[in-house]
Amino acid sequence: MLEIKNLQVKLEDEDKQILKGVDLTIGAGEVHAIMGPNGSGKSTLSYVLSGKDGYEVTGGTATLDGEDLLDMDPEERAALGLFLAFQYPVEIPGVGNMTFLRTAVNAQRKARGEEEISAAEFLKVIREKAKTLKIDAEMLKRPVNVGFSGGEKKRNEILQMAMLEPKMCILDETDSGLDVDAMKLVSDGVNALRSEGRSFLVITHYQRLLDHIKPDVVHIMANGRIIKTGGPDLALEVEQNGYADLLEEHA
Repeated sequence: MLEIKNLQVKLEDEDKQILKGVDLTIGAGEVHAIMGPNGSGKSTLSYVLSGKDGYEVTGGTATLDGEDLLDMDPEERAALGLFLAFQYPVEIPGVGNMTFLRTAVNAQRKARGEEEISAAEFLKVIREKAKTLKIDAEMLKRPVNVGFSGGEKKRNEILQMAMLEPKMCILDETDSGLDVDAMKLVSDGVNALRSEGRSFLVITHYQRLLDHIKPDVVHIMANGRIIKTGGPDLALEVEQNGYADLLEEHA
């Protein structure tokens, strides 16, 4: 599904290398988690994969189903099936949630050569998915994320994911700022989307999210590289002991 080889990235505006040779392979239907101290490059990896400006790839490759992601515009990556849930979802005043979602869904369908979804069919589908995520119908009528609580913003992103049906979902610290109840709701929404044809890359600081979204593989990232890979027990080890031992082991 997603294959990253020796990915090296620096900031465009300053000669600062952030990613220093990341290797990562995520198979179809797998859930991988990346943990690591602040400044290790976790969020940079998600931004580069999604095509955010401000970064220069200086080496390596990243492919999704064999297609070169790094050679695509962000909208082409989205149409291919890549989705990024932000740590801090943006507000879009003046743009209704329903309008935004239907436009996004139809833009992707058009890019794939599929027929656009009708207003009636879209309304039926989004109401069903919103109900599953415990999103109030009134939220659908409001401007995108405007006046939403942190938990509502994150649930709204999971709703976007459910409507767009991507095959590679990247969650960048989606647990940030959530209380326990909100995190469980968001996690339930993510778990409901798990399937053999859909993979997840979950970027987090904390084991607590992984209590709800059970990963198949856990990676530890530090200083721009993945320094250790293991099973779910690796996240528990970090929770108990911190990163110091792993960093010393890698030094």
